[in-house]
Amino acid sequence: MKINKVKLKKISLEQIKDLFQNAKQNPSKANPYVKKARKIGMKVNVSIPKQYKRKYCKHCNNYFKSGNYRVRTRNKMVVYYCLNCKKYMKFKI
Repeated sequence: MKINKVKLKKISLEQIKDLFQNAKQNPSKANPYVKKARKIGMKVNVSIPKQYKRKYCKHCNNYFKSGNYRVRTRNKMVVYYCLNCKKYMKFKI
């Protein structure tokens, strides 16, 4: 039985949202949830919503909790610095 692409993308987007909600509620298992959500997004070619993109490190898939990242503003950019892998990400304000 085939599922058309629109339904598949809608289902996968709901799964991604659920995984990020679970990561927020259960911080000890947050990193595997983020990794699974990214894998679903890449498999179905769905971009992760903007509010969730800024909650994890794109380099090491580490979910940002208080104490494991640093946020700074610089040159009209928001810079997230991951204390786990020592890399940073920049987003426009």
